[in-house]
Amino acid sequence: MNTEATGLPLQGVRVIEFTHMVMGPTCGMILADLGAEVIKIEPPGGDKTRQLPGLGIGFFRSFNRNKKSVVLDIQTPEGLASAKALIGQSDVLLENFRPGLMDKLGLGAEALKAEFPTLIYVSHKGFLPGPYEDRLALDEVVQNMAGLTYMTGPAGRPLRAGTSVNDIMGGMFGAIGVLAALRERDRTGQGQEIQSALFENCCLLASQHMQQFQMTGEVPPPFPSRVSAWSVYDTFDVAHGEQLFIGAVSDKQFLTLCEVLNRPDLACDPALATNAQRVALRPELLRRLAESTLQCEIEDLCARLKAAGLPYAKVVRPDQLIHDEHLLASGGLVPMQTEDGDSTQVVLLPLLMGGRRPGVRHPLPRVGEHTAEVLARLNP
Repeated sequence: MNTEATGLPLQGVRVIEFTHMVMGPTCGMILADLGAEVIKIEPPGGDKTRQLPGLGIGFFRSFNRNKKSVVLDIQTPEGLASAKALIGQSDVLLENFRPGLMDKLGLGAEALKAEFPTLIYVSHKGFLPGPYEDRLALDEVVQNMAGLTYMTGPAGRPLRAGTSVNDIMGGMFGAIGVLAALRERDRTGQGQEIQSALFENCCLLASQHMQQFQMTGEVPPPFPSRVSAWSVYDTFDVAHGEQLFIGAVSDKQFLTLCEVLNRPDLACDPALATNAQRVALRPELLRRLAESTLQCEIEDLCARLKAAGLPYAKVVRPDQLIHDEHLLASGGLVPMQTEDGDSTQVVLLPLLMGGRRPGVRHPLPRVGEHTAEVLARLNP
């Protein structure tokens, strides 16, 4: 058992992690942030995720904090034996290798169950058992399979979501399964296998649209083509090429917006008196509102919308969040020492527990940094 004192909910829980990329590491990061000792097993030379270019360059630093790094070549008898011995000292095993690889190594859930009956074994896969289970999957693959790209892009132009939504949420569901299994093990003394999958995750994201179809018999249109339930729920151009989302979802809010924009002509127009009337005339209404927003400086308009109690949001790039006043003041963005000794800003879990945010406790591990420390436990 882990004896590291953290004062966090999962203090005393030891996790051994055989993962890479995003889904499995996200699960491990959540457990580590909550106080578990998470031992990341990396191959010789380190997890290849560390070296990804382009849009993948931030994966390792984003999802591997608060972990220990142990290098083992589990393709060799010696490395495999050490891995198995460490599994025997762990409460939870995480993996997200291609289907069948852990079974081939003798580290599959069934193979380990008899020897380690209290082990909680978490597989992060593309699909739960069924006709698709042997297919390889990526976040973008399942986004297409489960309707997310269809709903996100304009008609005829499917578009993936702008981040790894299924990988991250799949890791979250893996962590939720671990928390439930730990509670059940307290009651029964037995571990169990947990499976979390990208496709089923994305189907849950699409479930509201599936339900919409079942209730109406109409195929939901992609979001850019949707018929809005509200007359004003859009992104508007403002001065200097900047953009601002504004919502006015009730008759009262519409009148307030007209006051903010100094448009008594719209407020007094009997053809715009109700939301239903405004939705029917929506394209023309938005054009007329845009005539006013284009004349506004964004900071001044934001101040007036805030004072009026209307929902609004600047269109923000991810890089701008590094300086977001709320994210900084709420403690959601904090420094972390990186594997090369530099410092970077990382986003914490989006929850408050007992008035505090689970934070960064350790620098990002260097490749194999904790190998000697962890393996020493095998020969006390």
